Amino acid sequence: MSDMVDPGNGNNALGRAEGPVPAQEMAGEGARPSLLHVLWRRRWIVAFATAASLAAGWVQLDRTTPLYTSTSRIFVERLSPKIIPGTEEFTMGSWNYLNTQCALFKSTPIAASALERPGIRGLRTFAGSSNPVGHLKALLDVRLGKDDDIISVSAQSPYPAEAAQIVNAAVDAYVTYQSASRRSTAAEVLKILQREKARREAELASALRAMVEFKKANPLLAFEGSDGSFMSKRMESYSTALIAVENETLDALAAYQAAKETVGDPARLRLLLELRRLGARQGLSAAEEGVLRAEVERMELQLNELRRECTDEHPGLKALEAKLAERKGRLATLEKQLAEAELLAAGRRLEALKEKEAQIRKSFEEQRKEMVDLNAQAAQFTLLRSEWEQCRKLCDMLDDRIRQINVNEDTAALNITILEVAVPTSAPSSPNKQRTMAMALVVGLMLGVGLAIARDWLDQRFHSADDILASLGVPILGMIPQMPGKENLGVRGRKVELEPTSHAAESYRTVRTAIYFGVPDGQAKRIVITSPQSGDGKTTLVSNLGIAMAQAGQRTIIIDGDFRKPMQHNVFELKRDRGLSSVLAGRDPLDAGIQRTKVECLDLLPTGPTPPNPSEMLNSQAFADLLENLAARYDHILIDSPPVMPVTDARILGALCDLTILVLRAERSHRKVAGRARDGLLSVGAHILGTVVNAVPRKEDRYYHYSGYGYYYKYGYGYGYGHERRRKKRRGKGGDDASSDDAQQLLASLGPEDAQ
Repeated sequence: MSDMVDPGNGNNALGRAEGPVPAQEMAGEGARPSLLHVLWRRRWIVAFATAASLAAGWVQLDRTTPLYTSTSRIFVERLSPKIIPGTEEFTMGSWNYLNTQCALFKSTPIAASALERPGIRGLRTFAGSSNPVGHLKALLDVRLGKDDDIISVSAQSPYPAEAAQIVNAAVDAYVTYQSASRRSTAAEVLKILQREKARREAELASALRAMVEFKKANPLLAFEGSDGSFMSKRMESYSTALIAVENETLDALAAYQAAKETVGDPARLRLLLELRRLGARQGLSAAEEGVLRAEVERMELQLNELRRECTDEHPGLKALEAKLAERKGRLATLEKQLAEAELLAAGRRLEALKEKEAQIRKSFEEQRKEMVDLNAQAAQFTLLRSEWEQCRKLCDMLDDRIRQINVNEDTAALNITILEVAVPTSAPSSPNKQRTMAMALVVGLMLGVGLAIARDWLDQRFHSADDILASLGVPILGMIPQMPGKENLGVRGRKVELEPTSHAAESYRTVRTAIYFGVPDGQAKRIVITSPQSGDGKTTLVSNLGIAMAQAGQRTIIIDGDFRKPMQHNVFELKRDRGLSSVLAGRDPLDAGIQRTKVECLDLLPTGPTPPNPSEMLNSQAFADLLENLAARYDHILIDSPPVMPVTDARILGALCDLTILVLRAERSHRKVAGRARDGLLSVGAHILGTVVNAVPRKEDRYYHYSGYGYYYKYGYGYGYGHERRRKKRRGKGGDDASSDDAQQLLASLGPEDAQ
């Protein structure tokens, strides 16, 4: 259709002026209130749960039979006969032993013996019990002290005197049982000691025989002395000799290798001879070698002198050279003979040392084997001697204990001291009233807090301004207080006109001021007011906001766009036989559809007859042209829209208008529903200026004190619209109220830019 307007297009046919838009990044489900706020909001749940828990605790105390506890404290010192000296200190302080004594109190023999005491079986505590022994064992509570070795024996009974009798009977039965069981202790100990001594003496004799026979069978043990064995000393001497001959062999091998290398090396040979000379090693060969070397040196000197005086062809020179060559040949032959002699001597010495080393090593190995055999025999003999000595010591200890044991002193197995005798108590030990009521209080508080938190998480309604800000992410324009339920729609819808000084009237004027200051001048003409669901109070907000704007001197018209449930004509007590539907259908002109109200500067365009297609009518080009026409004639156009969620009319109107105000109802509107309504409006390009919270309880500070617009007050201004009638009266009397006139005109002409 050519006359239809796309609701999803933010730039529609109206050419709407773009103004500042609130934050589009919404907070979603947002942060929840603090735990203290939740508990204060659900304080009646916490109080009821706590009171119920305390009542249950009180009933439990009233129905519980009081029990009285009597306690006896005893000290059990163990004095067991000393079979082996030193063991009694461990058994006296044995923690397990004392726990065993505690268990004995609740054993069947002692319990049965306690019941046999005079008057115990016939006590009222055991009346009607089919198993008195089991009943007594259940009554007894025997505990070992945590920081001491004192045993506490307690019993509970509805009768204080009987509780003391039961405890004393149990203690007496335990003492009697211990006295009867310790009479044969000394005789039993003597029998044990005698049997043990006979067995140990037999072991002692057997160990002595084994030791003597082993020493006879191993004669090498005779060489073992107290200061070290003879064979050990021989082993040490062999080891020393072997180390010495090994060192000499290494020296001889080095000398042999050196002599072997000098045979073919003249330089090494001359060095060896020089070393021998320096070492004063003289002999026949060495003397001859020295003579020849002296002659060679002398002849070389003579030859050098002749060469300076004679030519090379001189006969004397040639004779001297021949003689020098003969002497050098003899010297070389002699040096070689000396080297070979040295090599032969070194080889013979090396062979002799190797033979000596082999002999010493053989003797060392033989001695080592004998030493190993001797050590094994000595170790075995040491074990036999140790066993014999141990048996001998045990036999001596047993002899001492048999001589020292005294039947009169060691007969007693236990030394039992009764520190406290059980006596009747005057105050019951169970139930503990203070503890029971304290537990009931704690349980009640925990249950109440849990229920309060669960109830708050399950409750999706808005309970504070912070909830709204966190969930929707849009500013709050104002808070409308809750009105009395007995007032009809006409009174609630014209609260600003009928009760101008009331709290509600000031709240509506606060919303008007927020709209003036929220957008630039001229960009807040077409304003659609809607709510997520029906019953949130948008109709009364539209009518009162229109009256407030008109009282400020702004030409205002209210369009009732809720064809499903029109209410504005009832608010202003007008008829709706002609209105928006008839104008859009072309049956009536616009001026015929507009009706004047009793408020100056305020007109109303009712819905008119209900059309069959409200959504199509609102989404038509005719409606867009109508808005354009009205925008030229009026300062503000307020449209009462159907709820967002049930029908699509609110989305269409939000896309066509400059601003959209979302109305919420305190303690009724839901987070998810409000969030979906907000998203639905944003999806078609609606500019949501903010929200107005309706029906706020007057004493709920969590709505009035919020982190939003700081200019909202909880009390009336005390000046302005409430004084209009008094101002007119003063004018009628000829008085001049210039200051009021000036203030009224200033407020009427005040725009956002001037206000800033």
